[in-house]
Amino acid sequence: MSKTIAINAGSSSLKWQLYEMPEEEVIAKGVIERIGLEDAISTVKFRGQSESQVLAVEDHTTAVSLLLSDLKRFEIISDLSEITGVGHRVVAGGEAFKKSVLIDDDCLQKIENLADLAPLHNPANAAGIRAFKEALPDITSVAVFDTAFHTTLSEPAYRYPIADKYYTDYKVRKYGAHGTSHYYVSQEAAKILGEPIEKLKLITAHIGNGVSLSAIKGGKSVDTSMGFTPLAGPMMGTRSGDIDPAIIPYLIEHVPELTDAADVITILNKESGILGVSGLTNDMRDLEAGVAAGNEKCTLAFEMFVDRLRKYIGQYLAVLNGADALVFTAGIGENDVQLREAVINGLTNLGFDIDPDKNKQGVNGIISSTTAKIKVLVIPTDEELVIARDVEHLKG
Repeated sequence: MSKTIAINAGSSSLKWQLYEMPEEEVIAKGVIERIGLEDAISTVKFRGQSESQVLAVEDHTTAVSLLLSDLKRFEIISDLSEITGVGHRVVAGGEAFKKSVLIDDDCLQKIENLADLAPLHNPANAAGIRAFKEALPDITSVAVFDTAFHTTLSEPAYRYPIADKYYTDYKVRKYGAHGTSHYYVSQEAAKILGEPIEKLKLITAHIGNGVSLSAIKGGKSVDTSMGFTPLAGPMMGTRSGDIDPAIIPYLIEHVPELTDAADVITILNKESGILGVSGLTNDMRDLEAGVAAGNEKCTLAFEMFVDRLRKYIGQYLAVLNGADALVFTAGIGENDVQLREAVINGLTNLGFDIDPDKNKQGVNGIISSTTAKIKVLVIPTDEELVIARDVEHLKG
């Protein structure tokens, strides 16, 4: 038996989950938030307990040191040598990485070079990798790419309708994201439906602060909503999703404080979506409370969010020429009864229908009615488990 830790490093956070492998038993998990501040918060959950502390965490190296120290402090492990593998979620692998790989210096450099494709993520992912390599240099270190699942897209699906040289010379194309999540829930959906994944046509909807949908045929991604970067697709918590690209130069020309494209991209990534429209929050729970209180901007933001989801679901029904099931996953998709109901109620003529009682229960499984032509499922995602499995596979 050995222990593998799955790491998801964000720009100011580090989420982790420790597994006993190959049993796939979760021993402990936690998150360090507000990295870089004096009042960072570290939470560790283990053996039915939850322990939190507020302290200064300067950077990701400090965060990793704190994490490993806590594992020993809470007697989750007795020695760091028990950890034999670490898997790192990396958002953008570009065309360089089509599957999970062992991390060496060349791999790490390529991850950093791909930062333009995921500017909010890849630098943080690389920082987490470097921190672990410094703390545990001899263990198996694996990079698991969000984009890898989408490397099966056909050229008509991943190419943009712009001059060929921008793809051949600059690799401008659709890469997608959340691939680990889409892969996991599609495999789980096949088990629940009792059908071989090779026979199924699925639409998977990863709906959290970031949102992406995928059209999956025979277990392979054939289209996905995120594009060259994770900014594309439906409206999200703080990201705009799809917009007319001509808006960018228009804003630079007309808004004095916006001096270049980078300024606008920052707004589209961090100040748009639910937050931008509501002017209040990027949290769906707070948004729905605003809707219930009669806040018009919150109501508009909720209706726009639902509208964009419906449009992508309809689009992927066309891509797949019909579907066997739609799968909701991630924080909002798994937990938000009101959102799921609102989305499906606008798609009933396409064959969708949900059982209100099953929807309220939020079951891990089918929530559609018995008369629905297309089944609707709720499946909690488990990207960390996919990461841990890939580490085990590459240990050899």
